[in-house]
Amino acid sequence: MTAVMRAMPVATGPKVLRIGIVQGGKVIEERVIKQRTTVTIGPSEKNTFVVVGPNLPASFKIFELVGQDYHLNFLDGMTGRIALPSGPTDLAALRGQAKRNPQGAYQVKLTEDSRGKLVVGETTFLFQFVAPPPVQPKPQLPASVKSGMAEKIDWSMTIISAFSFLFHFGAIGVLYSDWSDKVLPDEADVAGLVDNIKRLPPPPPVEEKKTTDEDKPEDKPADKPTAKSTPSGGPKSNAPGKGGAKMSNAQGAALLDKLAQMEAATIGVLSNSGPATAGVLSDSNVPTGQLDAIAKSADGVGATGPGGLKMGGGGGVVKPGGGGIGDLAGSGKGAQGSDGSGTTAAVAAPKASVSGGGSVSAGKINGAERVLRGAQGRIRGCYQAGLGSNPDMEGRVSYTLSISGSGSVSNASVSPSGSLSGGVVSCIRGVLSGLSFDPPEGGAASVSGSYSFVNANKGK
Repeated sequence: MTAVMRAMPVATGPKVLRIGIVQGGKVIEERVIKQRTTVTIGPSEKNTFVVVGPNLPASFKIFELVGQDYHLNFLDGMTGRIALPSGPTDLAALRGQAKRNPQGAYQVKLTEDSRGKLVVGETTFLFQFVAPPPVQPKPQLPASVKSGMAEKIDWSMTIISAFSFLFHFGAIGVLYSDWSDKVLPDEADVAGLVDNIKRLPPPPPVEEKKTTDEDKPEDKPADKPTAKSTPSGGPKSNAPGKGGAKMSNAQGAALLDKLAQMEAATIGVLSNSGPATAGVLSDSNVPTGQLDAIAKSADGVGATGPGGLKMGGGGGVVKPGGGGIGDLAGSGKGAQGSDGSGTTAAVAAPKASVSGGGSVSAGKINGAERVLRGAQGRIRGCYQAGLGSNPDMEGRVSYTLSISGSGSVSNASVSPSGSLSGGVVSCIRGVLSGLSFDPPEGGAASVSGSYSFVNANKGK
């Protein structure tokens, strides 16, 4: 490749850089920097050449344009050989006489006759100065294509058609608009409206209903009998008439007496054992068992008429499980179950237990452990939400985070194991992807670690 570079014709005027990249003994890229500008290398995609090397920052100016001259910058880990006006020289020999720039790199001034190679890790840069390539003319359409469209248009016919469309559409618009309507003055409209109102017939008179002596209400005595009195034996019972069957005073008194007995018996049933009536009104403790027993007994409600209403005493308030609502509320804390012997056992709710963490695996980030500790509570919340649907869920999650130059997570790789659900893993990935670290030194870094998840109350 050096022989090819030397065989290139030398042109007058300012020259530009021609750079070739060699990896594994093969030229993988060759580029001519047409504009005299600074050339950068590094792992970032914003550089002129993307190169990964030891102790190489995110962006390193390997060929820096200072004024009108190029300067070669190199670090301690770089090797190579450069042809200068004084002769070919190794980079190791130039370190003693080269000055250092503010970034700490060695800087050597190059001329347009300089050429050489620079080794950065496993990548070799070959460079030389060549004449700039000629400027390519801007592509243009052929003359036949440019003038063909305008020349094919019949402008006379186009203008006549346009005026014809305007005339016809204007005429139709005038027909369907109110521009041609006759304009009437407002005084004429008001005068015509008043004349029309005057010509309206008068409304018919309202007829008032006259009150006659026959329509006046007659004062009837309140105690005037409406039915004929019966003999001294008492009022007639079940006599058919306009109002239906009637009940004698004795039968009414007997019915009221039976209703009072039923009410007293009901209150006695409710109050037989403890303040059951207050419980019905406040705690909804309904004595269903006692009332069912009364209904099934011989003293229950009969169906033979008013004389069959019977209520018996006895029985107390029946509450679920042998106690009232108050007994259930004071029986203990938490959920409880019975083992069949009368004793109850507490059932513990699932409790998430998370262990593990992470550290910086590549690069350097200040305060990375603090950010990871702050995220552990949210990761525990993801697992706690999953235990609500599956208390037997357990497992482990390994992760690797790629940190960009601004400190945000550019990529989060999560590898789950065990019985963790997809929702829990997605929640953990979302927490890790949203972390924000301090900007790493060197422009990029990696953080890796793992978390173990178990139910602390499993088996209790």
